[in-house]
Amino acid sequence: MNTSAPIGVFDSGMGGLSVLREIRALLPHEHLFYIADSGHAPYGDKTLEYVQQRALLLTSFLLEQGIKLLVIASNTTTAASAEVLRANFSVPIVAMEPAIKPAVAATKTGVIGILVTVATSESTRFSSLLKRFGQDVRLVTQTAPGLVEQIENGDLDGPQTRALVKKYTTPLLAAGADTIVLGSTHYPHLRPLLTDVVGPAITLIDTGRAVARQVQHILDTHGLANLTSEPGRERFWTSGDLALSQRVIMRLWGQAIDLQSLPAAYS
Repeated sequence: MNTSAPIGVFDSGMGGLSVLREIRALLPHEHLFYIADSGHAPYGDKTLEYVQQRALLLTSFLLEQGIKLLVIASNTTTAASAEVLRANFSVPIVAMEPAIKPAVAATKTGVIGILVTVATSESTRFSSLLKRFGQDVRLVTQTAPGLVEQIENGDLDGPQTRALVKKYTTPLLAAGADTIVLGSTHYPHLRPLLTDVVGPAITLIDTGRAVARQVQHILDTHGLANLTSEPGRERFWTSGDLALSQRVIMRLWGQAIDLQSLPAAYS
């Protein structure tokens, strides 16, 4: 495969940009193609079959663009679709899961709060994760309906978003959590607000950096790393409203972007 081929990344919307940012920081010479499936967000309240269908479609589109590696930048989609995608496509696939293992290593109180979508909380993959790493600590799971939608609308610090953050973190703090796992790729976009609400003494952990390191490892192992000295470029697609997506992605990404609508067959 051509080492200058892009890395494909997708999420139900803007959340995966938190992962894309970590990949870009670690791999400045790689080309990155990103799909924000905002027209179908949030995935957290969709059926398993629905999420799998979207994952298969988006992966097919990215493969048509010539990607050399796929990143599922979504905990919900990983839980629903990772095995299905690996069974149907031969491209290397990097999936993700809530960062419970590093949270266990970080906690001092032995109590860990986990913010997740409803779909992630109900998945067998998540249940397995809790059993694997929760033996010697107390894990307090909190679903957070509405947070993804706030981020998709570009509201990272408004009164309604702040109220939701306070509502969902209060039970975790009351239980004695000193570490909170951000179990959706959307939630790291709220890190400044979360820190303001819960205080700087609470450790916030997500998996974006670990995913970037895994991408680097696979590229190196398979001889797929782009060895050029030229900076990598990005391309973005959305299934949602183009004007809204442009505004929100530019805010989250921090610079001008090339954003296109997904073709109708994939939207």
